[in-house]
Amino acid sequence: MTVKIEKYHILFYGGPEGYASSRSMILLYDDEGRMSACLRFCDAGMIYENDSEKEGVVYMHLPSHMFSSVVDVIRNEEPLYVYFAFGRGFLSTSMEPVGEGE
Repeated sequence: MTVKIEKYHILFYGGPEGYASSRSMILLYDDEGRMSACLRFCDAGMIYENDSEKEGVVYMHLPSHMFSSVVDVIRNEEPLYVYFAFGRGFLSTSMEPVGEGE
């Protein structure tokens, strides 16, 4: 199921191991405030879990170096969608015209 994302929440974790095998996390919410996705960012050497979907929430695991790019897409693109397919989580924009600008 594809869910349109309306809000987000960012968390950063300190300490040498971070938290739950992650360095940071972005939570994505639908228009009713329900969590729809959890994007976990892992440093090199941290254990990556497989992406999954549980009770309508997509869990994605990405390298920490992608954090800035993902935040940029969340802040600047609309509409934004999340879904789970082929054993992977997906964060997606809609099809947009070339040269549209910001």
